Amino acid sequence: MTPTIIYQTENDLTVEDFRLVLKNSTLGERRPIDDTERLDLMLKNANLIVTARLEGTIIGVSRAITDFAFCTYLSDLAVDENYQKKGIGKELIRRTKLAAPRAKLILLSAPKAVDYYPRIGMKHHPHCYYIDTVEELKQ
Repeated sequence: MTPTIIYQTENDLTVEDFRLVLKNSTLGERRPIDDTERLDLMLKNANLIVTARLEGTIIGVSRAITDFAFCTYLSDLAVDENYQKKGIGKELIRRTKLAAPRAKLILLSAPKAVDYYPRIGMKHHPHCYYIDTVEELKQ
């Protein structure tokens, strides 16, 4: 019998599990996986975390910030590389969207995932802007 992947909202996800799934996915390359204090703050300040677990082991996570009415920012979507291309990321997105059905789901793609999102039906928006530090704002 094939083990079933369990999806659930897990807003109390541990730093250890979060770090593990980031590390085992390509997202770990762009996240502070060695800074547990920062990872802890990332979890504490997110208000919608959906996980995928196989026999108790975390294999995927969707970490979002939402007002449940207008917008949901999906800040992390990570799937263990050993389980990618099995629909887990798409299911995590689906469940994140279902948790806030009236809110538009928004994300910034990791470079390696740019081609993934259009394939699953997400629309591209060319008007995204960001800064990393306040010093980058021009006078």
